Amino acid sequence: MFSDEFGDYKQGTYIRNPKGSFHSPYSKNGCTLLVKLSQFQETDTQQLVIDTTKQQWLTGIGGLEVMPLHSYIHEHTALVKWPKNEKFHSHSHFGGEEIFVISGTFRDQYGIYPKGSWIRSPHNSEHNPFVEEETIIWVKTGHLMI
Repeated sequence: MFSDEFGDYKQGTYIRNPKGSFHSPYSKNGCTLLVKLSQFQETDTQQLVIDTTKQQWLTGIGGLEVMPLHSYIHEHTALVKWPKNEKFHSHSHFGGEEIFVISGTFRDQYGIYPKGSWIRSPHNSEHNPFVEEETIIWVKTGHLMI
């Protein structure tokens, strides 16, 4: 479990602390977490704590399910659940894309990315993703304009 002076957060919690916020994180028994610093626009100040184990998955394109986490102007962050053997059409992401593989194995024409992999694709890059087993990814798009 991850904790700070504001609370205890179980596995599956999405915490978003914008620039200028402070906290004192700790874990009594240890934990693994993804930390991404200095990723927000100056005017994006929304703080969030979302228990993703209690949020509803929404219907996405094809067999995908999506759990939106945060959007700001052209930036979008979500969890995406891919069912076994799902293939997605070739596409590009305006503003780039970052993916963190939470479970399963994510694939595209460039590689195979098991649980714990981080993928960063630049503005307007293209790929044709697919999975062979149920896979959940964290994805952020629209923020890599350079």
